[in-house]
Amino acid sequence: MPNRPTPAQAWSALIEGNARFVRGEMEHPSQGVDHRAELSTEQNPFAVVFGCSDSRVAAEIIFDQGLGDLFVVRTAGHVVDTTVIGSIEYGVNILNAPLVIVLGHDSCGAVGAAAEALTTGRMPAGFVRAIVDRVIPSIVHLPRQAGADSADSADRADNADSADSAGGDPVDAGRPMLVPTAEILGREHVRHTVRMLQSYSAGLSDAVAQGRCAIVGLEYTLADGRVRLVESSGPLAL
Repeated sequence: MPNRPTPAQAWSALIEGNARFVRGEMEHPSQGVDHRAELSTEQNPFAVVFGCSDSRVAAEIIFDQGLGDLFVVRTAGHVVDTTVIGSIEYGVNILNAPLVIVLGHDSCGAVGAAAEALTTGRMPAGFVRAIVDRVIPSIVHLPRQAGADSADSADRADNADSADSAGGDPVDAGRPMLVPTAEILGREHVRHTVRMLQSYSAGLSDAVAQGRCAIVGLEYTLADGRVRLVESSGPLAL
């Protein structure tokens, strides 16, 4: 990696690393003794990863990176607060990372709890409730019943929007897309988080507008280890 990679170069490095992880051919870069000593005086991560605290979604592992490569911020359900935004701003504006990843995953307990709260009115006890409270705004406008028609319509619309922005045809247009409602809710939470970071942070919004940084929302699939693009903003060669 160059000392200051472009957002597209940083994106490519992460996607290549995830492909190695999926194949089981990890290189485990940036983990040698000499490199560890070099990092003792400074750090130059090429990406900020804001992800869920889930023990199965460790950023350095699933992207096959090492010490000093990623500036990682994690909360349960990748929920945003002021300290999260400040940490991401530090990675972009102080450490000059050209890429921010919002990393969600399937079967997210925080998203599931938020959906249950909206459907049944039952909220978790203690400070776990604060996590659910921060997920609810992402999904409150979406159907909460597991009805195939509403779920399929929402996902078809999402695919059509993605294809339109990329200049292509909708994926599997005209075919039913039997995606469980829980998956739709999780993806919408990732989208909402990407947009929230830019609307809440003038620093991040300016970095994207100036082409210094891109923000990308990804969903990680626990079973096969792949990341899927959900949302992007900024200068990426997709």
